[in-house]
Amino acid sequence: MINWRSLRIFRPLKGLFAGLLKTKYFGTTTSNTSFPVTRELWGQSLHPLSGHLAVAQRKSIFTMPEMLDKINLGLNNPHPRVRGMTELNRDAFKREVVVPAVKVNKDIINKLVKSLKEVLIKRPGLKRVIEDPEDEGRRFILLDPHKVSADGSLGESEQQILKTFNVNPEIIKYNLELTYDHFKAEEILQAVLPEGQEVTTSFSRVGHIAHLNLRDHQLPYKHLIGQVIIDKNHGITCAVNKTNTIESAYRNFQMEVLAGDEANMITKVKEHYLSYEFDFSKVYWNPRLSTEHTRIISLLKPGDFLFDVFAGVGPFAIPAAKKNCIVFANDLNPESYKWLKHNCSLNKVDKKVQVFNMDGRDFLKGPVKEELVKQLSLKERKSSLHIVMNLPAMAIDFLDVFQHLLDGEPSSTELPTVHCHCFSKHDNPAQDVQERAEACLGTSLEGLCSVELVRNVAPNKDMMCISFRLPAEVLYKPPSPLAGVDNPQEPESKRLRLTEEKVNPVA
Repeated sequence: MINWRSLRIFRPLKGLFAGLLKTKYFGTTTSNTSFPVTRELWGQSLHPLSGHLAVAQRKSIFTMPEMLDKINLGLNNPHPRVRGMTELNRDAFKREVVVPAVKVNKDIINKLVKSLKEVLIKRPGLKRVIEDPEDEGRRFILLDPHKVSADGSLGESEQQILKTFNVNPEIIKYNLELTYDHFKAEEILQAVLPEGQEVTTSFSRVGHIAHLNLRDHQLPYKHLIGQVIIDKNHGITCAVNKTNTIESAYRNFQMEVLAGDEANMITKVKEHYLSYEFDFSKVYWNPRLSTEHTRIISLLKPGDFLFDVFAGVGPFAIPAAKKNCIVFANDLNPESYKWLKHNCSLNKVDKKVQVFNMDGRDFLKGPVKEELVKQLSLKERKSSLHIVMNLPAMAIDFLDVFQHLLDGEPSSTELPTVHCHCFSKHDNPAQDVQERAEACLGTSLEGLCSVELVRNVAPNKDMMCISFRLPAEVLYKPPSPLAGVDNPQEPESKRLRLTEEKVNPVA
């Protein structure tokens, strides 16, 4: 017979008993024990107190639905105390969670793990098979709590597997310590940054360097974010944040080192089996343009000419040369010019690429013009001519250089094709780019051009590429209206005298 009056006395101590019970049966035996003590959920006394009080207490604390709620809450989240942390303290991320497990003989571990792989727990750096400190011949297999039903059992197929191996299908709970190493970068940053604020773990990888574009609300945590990115991405040893937009003529940007080795900005990358080396702090490189590099190169055939006006360190020029094209590559930035030459040698195409360190306009009016005159004067020419202008912030403004660049008349219908990259914030970026190009060229490109979306740079900002064959009326100077006509500025008598001399030359 239950003494309910006694129970009322014990009710205020319910929380205390719960804490003591969990410490006794789910905590570690000592503070420095490597393996937590585990206890089966059912079939064991949870406290020296016997009777209905112990039974009631056990049900209120350890029912499977409540256990799963606790698991789901803690398994993916570091300890709440890390909220607002600005200097990384890895030890603060430790927490203990309860996970479901099965206890098996060690001699069947390998076969059983393969058979149960769909229901095993999956966390970064987490062992799914744990030794039993109380029994050398037994092991704990940790299970994914989402794969355990509310009644505390596995699915029929998994139970059949356990039965095949003569394993008791009863689920036990294991008190697991999670550390910083077990959490993903996104989980860590979500736990640190204020609730409700956007968390991003995306970055551009440039060799061993992670290049981030942090938002204003993330800046107070910038050094912590940089270190987390390094910790959670193999091979990354330095994290930097862009601190301004690319507005300089040299196409580089100011950056701040967030974490890691700030002394080594010289990096090496590979793109489509070609290698590029450069000082990332002094030149421009964007791995997100890899697809665009490939697209442009696919338009070229061996023997074609490529004039790369803003070549950078060579992502268009070098693969074109590898394709046996004749390449003229230019960049105004002395550092880009240096690394462009280096990368041509590195990829063994230095004899196929002529490298220039000039302003884009001077390059077009000088070396490009000279080669165009030579190529367009040939009666039979099988090669195509391509001009790439990959300076999206201002390349479209250089198109006016082509107006009447050449003298004479076209002797070939195969005129150069221009590929010009630019940014657009317009609702209709293709129309916007075409209209701006037409304004610089002084002619309509309707039906004569194609506009491709390269990538979305930012909300309401797209990088586009407009390709078109230069119209003859743009590239060539029109014939003078006075050609073959007497100069009206000359006096009539002088014009008459010259004519007579030609008809009746003096002996």
